[in-house]
Amino acid sequence: MNGLEIAKGAREDVVFACHQSRLPRLRPHPPLFGRVAHEKALIFCATDLHADMVERLLDAAFKDLWGDAYNEASVRKITGASDKVDALIRRYKNERYPSIAITVDLLTTGIDVPAICHLVFLRRVRSRILYEQMLGRATRRCDDIGKTVFKIYDPVDIYAALRDVSTMKPLVKDPGVTVEQLIRELLDPRSLDAPGSQPDSSHADDVLAALSQKMMRILRKADSRAERREDIRAKLKELEQLWGVEPGKLHQQLHQLGPRQAGDFVKTHANLVQQLAEVNTLLGTERYPLISDHKDELLVRDQSYGDHAKPEDYLESFNAFIRDQLNQSAALAVVVNRPRDLTREQLKDVRLLLDQNGFSEAKLKTAWRNQSNQDIAASIIGHIRQAALGEALIPFEQRVARAMEGIYASHAWTPVQRKWLERLAKQLAFEVIIERGFVNARFADKGGAKQLDKVLGNRLDEVLDEIADHLWQQPA
Repeated sequence: MNGLEIAKGAREDVVFACHQSRLPRLRPHPPLFGRVAHEKALIFCATDLHADMVERLLDAAFKDLWGDAYNEASVRKITGASDKVDALIRRYKNERYPSIAITVDLLTTGIDVPAICHLVFLRRVRSRILYEQMLGRATRRCDDIGKTVFKIYDPVDIYAALRDVSTMKPLVKDPGVTVEQLIRELLDPRSLDAPGSQPDSSHADDVLAALSQKMMRILRKADSRAERREDIRAKLKELEQLWGVEPGKLHQQLHQLGPRQAGDFVKTHANLVQQLAEVNTLLGTERYPLISDHKDELLVRDQSYGDHAKPEDYLESFNAFIRDQLNQSAALAVVVNRPRDLTREQLKDVRLLLDQNGFSEAKLKTAWRNQSNQDIAASIIGHIRQAALGEALIPFEQRVARAMEGIYASHAWTPVQRKWLERLAKQLAFEVIIERGFVNARFADKGGAKQLDKVLGNRLDEVLDEIADHLWQQPA
């Protein structure tokens, strides 16, 4: 039997007898009881009643061992049920006594007492993360007392119970753990089978929560800065097109998917780590501080293209990739042969395919500019059709303007209708594909697609089809 199982499932007299049998083995080790300098001990129990019992047993054992020399203030239960718990915690942290704290979950996290040198586990836990949090209470340095090591007392054999899980590195509660390490742990099949910190949860649930938190901190900070930073705004837009979700809401989507499907998402988006690193780089010096204050000098300006040193080599490899993939990717075939029928989901698949192979819209734009000395803001669809068909590369903004000219000329629109069409055109400049579902979501506060259809005289579908036709017509 172990401390957690007994405390939960048996009578108090059984637990009492069990702990009495263990106390004599602890007594010969005075450092456990705070007798060396100002060392502290922390004892983890299963329940509040369990903690009460351990406090009584320790008091009795110490009085028997040290008689009148025993200071009763040295042992205190510190749980949510304790009187004046905040004052108890402050005394435990800042004063000589209590030197031994008995807790359940209250002191497992969020408390910094560097003088803790002894951890006693009188309970088992099912979660590696919680176990590591408990261990973390003793890992702080304490130069004031010359602390060089800390000791773990494990009468319930918690280490053996968690051995298989504890060999899984990294520790997800380590503040220095990277997104890459968390992803690796999420994808480890053992994470799905190992128990988590909550009932009916797995270790993978805990890892996913930690991963989501790290992503949230990065992407929400990027969101807040995007309002005044065009480069960050463009990067987030690119990621939204690749991921199919607003970057600031990615952590929510992964949480909703659960660890198994979130793992599938990570596998599909193989460049996720690199993409988050790129966002961090754009966020600037808070994460990447200056390490030198010497005067900078520009020696050379160069642009790398993955495995290719020259932009023409990069573009040629892109052209070859498109031609090679045309018969393998249904979405690519639609881009080349029937762009007016391309769906948002297919466009997402295309972007993902290209991104996984090192071809992003931003890199293609840069390579084209450096090769031709022309800054052409063509869409990814334009680059694909240029590679596959030799079609002229036209700025997407011009394509939109030309398409809308055709729409404006096709009917005698009223001023109100014209204003709505202009709103559509502005969205098209960012979305590339506008279909009824997008219109319904984007203009939900104004009645959605149903209201717009009414304003346009029940011609919304007709207008969307005409825009798609005009966009990809080559100029005469």
